[in-house]
Amino acid sequence: MRPVALTVDDGPDPTWTPALLDVLAAHGVKATFFVIGERAREHPGLLRRLLAAGHRLGNHSYSHVQPFAALPAAAVAREMDETQRVVTGETGVRPTLFRAPAGGWSRGVLAASRDHGLTPVDWTVDPKDWREPPADRIAERVAQARPGDIVLCHDGGGDRSRTVKALDLALARLRERGTLFTTL
Repeated sequence: MRPVALTVDDGPDPTWTPALLDVLAAHGVKATFFVIGERAREHPGLLRRLLAAGHRLGNHSYSHVQPFAALPAAAVAREMDETQRVVTGETGVRPTLFRAPAGGWSRGVLAASRDHGLTPVDWTVDPKDWREPPADRIAERVAQARPGDIVLCHDGGGDRSRTVKALDLALARLRERGTLFTTL
């Protein structure tokens, strides 16, 4: 059976990232965290904590500007470069994955990813937790994940208390079904 990949965007956040790490640890799940360079620069200890806990780091741009696909090529390159510098400088680990803010893909963004040695990553399950729906709605959507899915959640960019609660519920359901998890 192919595993499910849980991915987390928009952090690190000093409130929600540690809370999410506790939930993931309780369920024995490792995730891939797509970090924003500005936030990574502000909270480098969280980057190291993520790696120490066995999670993987990906590049999610430096400032999360949108629409990302509309940026000039030089701006896209700067967004990727600066996040690579911050994460690598703080952790010694160079990200190899890139997720465009809000899924803002274009030929130029894909070319920049390739030029930076970054593999572009999208998702297949989106509970739209960034809209802050009730935790049970987020949990219901995440619990529908099937083998091979890439689940998108968020640990930054707002109040993520619903996401933390929802993942605790959804991961318990998925584990009961025998779902396996992997990082990307």
